[in-house]
Amino acid sequence: MNKAYVIGVDYGTDSVRTIIVDAGNGAEIAASTFEYPRWKKQLYCNAAINEFRQHPLDYIEGLEFTIKECLQKAGDNIRHNIRAISIDTTGSSPVAVDETGTPLALHEKFADDPDAMFVLWKDHSAAQEAAEINQHAKNFSINYLKYVGGVYSSEWYWSKLLHVLRVNKKVKDACYSWVEHADWMPFLLTGGKHISEMKRGVCTAGHKGLWAEEWDGFPPEEFFTSLDPLLTGYVSKLPSTTYTADKPAGNLSQEWADKLGLSTGVIIGIGAMDAHMGAVGGQIEPYYLSKVMGTSTCDMLVAPVEDMQGKFVQGICGLVNGSVIPAMIGMEAGQSAFGDVYAWFKNLLSWPLHLATDVLDENTIKSITDKIIPALSKQASMVPLHESNELSLDWFNGRRTPNANALLTSTITGLDLGSDAVKIFHSLAEATCFGAKAIVECFTHQNIPVKGLIGIGGVAKKSPFIMQMMADVMNMSIKINKSEQTCALGAAMFAATVAGVYSKVEDAMQAMGQGFDVEYYPDKNKVDIYQHRYKKYLGLGTYIESNIAKEAVNA
Repeated sequence: MNKAYVIGVDYGTDSVRTIIVDAGNGAEIAASTFEYPRWKKQLYCNAAINEFRQHPLDYIEGLEFTIKECLQKAGDNIRHNIRAISIDTTGSSPVAVDETGTPLALHEKFADDPDAMFVLWKDHSAAQEAAEINQHAKNFSINYLKYVGGVYSSEWYWSKLLHVLRVNKKVKDACYSWVEHADWMPFLLTGGKHISEMKRGVCTAGHKGLWAEEWDGFPPEEFFTSLDPLLTGYVSKLPSTTYTADKPAGNLSQEWADKLGLSTGVIIGIGAMDAHMGAVGGQIEPYYLSKVMGTSTCDMLVAPVEDMQGKFVQGICGLVNGSVIPAMIGMEAGQSAFGDVYAWFKNLLSWPLHLATDVLDENTIKSITDKIIPALSKQASMVPLHESNELSLDWFNGRRTPNANALLTSTITGLDLGSDAVKIFHSLAEATCFGAKAIVECFTHQNIPVKGLIGIGGVAKKSPFIMQMMADVMNMSIKINKSEQTCALGAAMFAATVAGVYSKVEDAMQAMGQGFDVEYYPDKNKVDIYQHRYKKYLGLGTYIESNIAKEAVNA
C-alpha cells in the first residue's frame, strides 16, 4: 500500500510556510517559505496609527509558490500520494468580501485600498469600536462577552468590521460579508462560488466572533443593529453551525488542482488560527500552557469539557469547545508584542546604518543588523540582577492578556547615564517574560491550574537567553518542541485526520509529534529577585494604565 502524505500550510505575520509530511510518522519531506512582497515593503500600513493591512495577493502567490516548490522537491511519487491539505493563519485577520466570497482588494477598483484588504491581527485601528462594544454589551441580560474573557478587543472580528464600515463608504457599499483569513483559504482552494457555501471554523468564530453554543450561534441581530445600524444584516449572513478543524471543507477544486499539479481527490480541511494548530503540532497536554512565541505570543491551554462546566476565565481571549482539540475546551491568551519588542529595539539601534547606503549595500546592512539581537542576548545574560535595574513594560502594541486594552503603551524606567543598549535590552526581555507570568497568574488566580510550559515558535527555538529567563521568572520549567515548523506540523496533523489516516487528532499528535529537544529549568538563585522585580513591573503597569485612563477621560 502506498504511503500517505499531507500538506500543512502556516500563514504567519511575515511569511507563509508550507511542509509536506509523512502522515505515518510526521517526518518532514519538503519545506518552503514565501515572504509577502507587499507586506515586506510595508505597503498599505501605517504603524503610527496601528494600521496593518495585507493584500490577498500576498497570500495567493505564497500558497501557489510554496506548495509547488514543496512538490517539486518531494518528487512525483509523493505528489501522487498527497491526501489532504490543512491551513492555519493569523487571527483575527478578516477581510471584506463580495457575494461570491472574493476579497474586495482582488477587484481592480479596490486593488490599492487598505480597507478592502485583510485587517491583520495586530491592527488596532478599531480601538474606539472595541470600547463601544464593551460598553454596549452591558445593556443586555445575556453576557455575550463571557466566552471571550469579558472584554472585546480591537484585534477582533466585529470591532474591525464596524471600523471599516465607518471610515470607508466605498468599501461599506461593496461589502457583502466579513470573512476571517482562516475561513477564506479553504473556501479559495475548494472553489467556492458563493459566500453561503463557506464553512466557518469554530476556532475563529468562537474566539473572535462571539459565536457560542449557548446561544446557538452568534448574538442576535438586535445586539449589532442597536450598537450601530451599519451592522444591519451581517449576522444574518453568518451560519449558526461552525466546524472543528478535523472536519473537511471540501475537495481541491479543478482550478487549483491544475495550478498545483494535484488531484481533485485531495481533501481540504477546515481552517484554524496558527497558535491553535501550533499547540497541536507542539503536542499540547491538558493544563500545560502552549506558548507560540513569535512577533507576538499566543498562549493555549486545553482542559477536559467536564472540568470546565460553569467555569469562565475573566481577561483571556476566549474559552471555546473544540477550538484546539475537538471535544476539549480551548482557552487562548497572549501578548500583543513579544518578538516585535526585540525587533523594535534592533531597528532603533540600526537606524544609522540606513543613512550610510552610499557606502553600505543592503546585504551588508542586513548582515550587521542580523547580529544585533544575538550579540545583545549574549551580553545581557551576564548583566548582574539588581532590584534597581532598568524596568520596562511589554505593551508596545497594547495589551492582549490579561484584559485586552489596545490603548496601553510601553515605558522604560530607571534610565541614567550608565544605561546602555545591553541593560535596556535586558529590561525589555524581562518585560516580555513578566507579561508571560501575568498570563499564567490570570489562569491560576481563577482556579485554572498551569502544570507546565511548552515553548514553540521562532523565539523559543532561537533564543536560549529568553527561554532561560522565562523559566527563572516563571519559576517553572519550559520544554521546547523539536519541530522547526510546529504550526505547519499541527496543520499537517489535522490534514491527516481529515484524510482519515487517524480517527482523531490526538492519535495524529501521538504518531506525528516530534517530541522535545531541550528543557529549561529555573535558576533558584534568580527566582526571588525576579519575583521582586515582577511586583515592580505590576506596580509600574498599574501606574501607567491609570494615567492613560485619566488622559482618555480628560481628552
